[in-house]
Amino acid sequence: MLDLEVLTQAIGDLDEGQVVKLLEEFVASEPSSAEANQVVGACQRGMSIVGDFFEKKEYYVGDLIFAGELLNRAIEILKPVIGGENNTKVGSVVVGTVQGDMHDIGKNIFASMVEAAGFVVYDLGIDVPPAAFVEKIKEVKPEILGMSGVLTLAIDSMKATVKALEEAGMRDQVKVIIGGNPVTEDACKQIGADTFTTNAAEGVKICQGWVK
Repeated sequence: MLDLEVLTQAIGDLDEGQVVKLLEEFVASEPSSAEANQVVGACQRGMSIVGDFFEKKEYYVGDLIFAGELLNRAIEILKPVIGGENNTKVGSVVVGTVQGDMHDIGKNIFASMVEAAGFVVYDLGIDVPPAAFVEKIKEVKPEILGMSGVLTLAIDSMKATVKALEEAGMRDQVKVIIGGNPVTEDACKQIGADTFTTNAAEGVKICQGWVK
């Protein structure tokens, strides 16, 4: 099994060569999906190190962008082993980073993992206004809406999106899961979401529970 701490540190150090080497060796060892999810968790912890360095002004915006690209590459390498061999589509999810927020790293991890678990994913990208979420949900009729945000203003945007769904008479047709730094149990209640998570692997399990 891959040394998770070494991987976490390699991501924190933005050591692309080391990250790719570790992950390719890990995938070649034919791990279980549970082991793969542990590795995704280690990657997420590495991103927390990057965030800490950025807050301390040891990393800059360019480093954050590179870290996001590195993480996307990591998830791409892991895709064949996340969630096992699941070719049956179990449901569909609309995801997006809410209006006013441009952060997409957490959303991308969740989207990749939930897709690997057998869901059809409609990713609306970043800075998504409530009306765009409502329009897409009308169009594709997913079981689940996943909203992400890192800034505190994301809470208001999530609340506005749930309200727009209610006004369109569609709130009962879709389960709402939210994620990101400012998300708490209180915020979840205030927004009117069904649940929240700050862990992508946990989010996937919740979605799987909803479509059983």
